[in-house]
Amino acid sequence: MLTLTASPALVPAKRRAHVKLFTVQGSNFPSFLPKEVENIKDPFARRLATRIERLPVSVGFADRSIMSSCVKPLIQSEGSPVVLLHGFDSSCLEWRYTFPLLEEAGIETWAVDVLGWGFSDLERLPSCDVASKRDHLYQLWKSYIRRPIILIGPSLGAAVAIDFAVNHPEAVEKLVLIDASVYAEDTGNLAKLPRAIAYAGVYLLKSTPLRLYVNLIAFNSLPLNTSIDWMNVGRLHCLYPWWEDATVNFMNCGGYNVSAQIKKVKQKTLIIWGEDDQIISNKLAVRLHCELPDAIIRQIPDCGHIPHVEKPNSVANLILDFLGEDSNKEAQIVSQLCSRTNKS
Repeated sequence: MLTLTASPALVPAKRRAHVKLFTVQGSNFPSFLPKEVENIKDPFARRLATRIERLPVSVGFADRSIMSSCVKPLIQSEGSPVVLLHGFDSSCLEWRYTFPLLEEAGIETWAVDVLGWGFSDLERLPSCDVASKRDHLYQLWKSYIRRPIILIGPSLGAAVAIDFAVNHPEAVEKLVLIDASVYAEDTGNLAKLPRAIAYAGVYLLKSTPLRLYVNLIAFNSLPLNTSIDWMNVGRLHCLYPWWEDATVNFMNCGGYNVSAQIKKVKQKTLIIWGEDDQIISNKLAVRLHCELPDAIIRQIPDCGHIPHVEKPNSVANLILDFLGEDSNKEAQIVSQLCSRTNKS
């Protein structure tokens, strides 16, 4: 049994009372996860994996509910729930370090797998195009959350978040975009590939050498043993028999193209960017900041493309500060009113 603790330095002082020790049991994984989950060493990934569950989500493009994977919150709070998406071809395990920090700070936190990736049951494969991904997320929100959310999207998940916020503004109160991949014009020529070549490319996508290379450019100075373990975490969902079909389907449907939607975003937005991102230039962070109607930008030094894995302390603090802005303003207004009353 491993005992872990989230460092008190990760969260503001007034929230530190929520931080506590937690234990990781050896084999309490859900039965639907690939058996290779047992080989993962990262205790935070193992801990979060034990909490993954599947919820039935009825969607308009299927004749049945899809058993959809997510991590549900342990607490309900009066504030808006936080919903964590993930990047391209990833899963909710991407949030293994930052999720517990948000939760232990008293935030009602969901980690949701985007349709076509993650650990949902797609044995009867639905369409995995953009409209289907959007509808799936909306139906999950409508069925289980039913309140305006703080929607957080890293990398391609930022495109998912923007598309969702523009099409369903009633569901989203604020946005957080992390190293956002929002200027790529869909999947380009990949959508025109013959199916045989597309499947060969997708098979390469889950290969160990390619995944290790991605870790090399996505993170700063990652030790080899850590890189191998994180690679196993990142490709775990690829071991399902329907993963290739879902990914090829997404590619053939064209993928995300949200550049025209950026100026339509009405929600206040926090942009977080790793200063050493080798995948998406931080110059695009400045462009995104200029194009969003109501946004603030924060960069994290000595950090690559996936800050919520590499620098969870910084990401958690930035999110908590962003969530606390409105309450802080309200407290200042009340204080000013009280001061004026006392003077009169």
